[in-house]
Amino acid sequence: MDKKEIVKYWIKSSDNDYETMDFLFRGNNYSWSLFVGHIVVEKLLKAYYTKNIDANTPYIHDLLRIADKAKLELSEEQKNFLDTLTSFNIKARYDDYKLKFYKICTEKFTTIYIGKIRKFRIWIKKLL
Repeated sequence: MDKKEIVKYWIKSSDNDYETMDFLFRGNNYSWSLFVGHIVVEKLLKAYYTKNIDANTPYIHDLLRIADKAKLELSEEQKNFLDTLTSFNIKARYDDYKLKFYKICTEKFTTIYIGKIRKFRIWIKKLL
């Protein structure tokens, strides 16, 4: 695959995960919807990295590090958002964090972050 095809792959895969995130959210599965939301954003960052740097994306899940390696200019608010979203990946994955994370992921909390994921998704897709 050439770079354009790889970028399309990342975007399509992210779009599929976005639908899953939305399904989980509507089903009140809040912690997992945020976990998948992390994946949605990660794949779009990797699309950006592929488009602007190299087809071989870094094997990391830290969203801020991916954005930095991709030389993506971010506001402080966006940096803080990516840092927080990265923590959802860890907290939903490992048993010692899961229960605490589950309790934090109320409908109100999750609605706020799903909104931020949607906003970031729209913004970065314009750059692709």
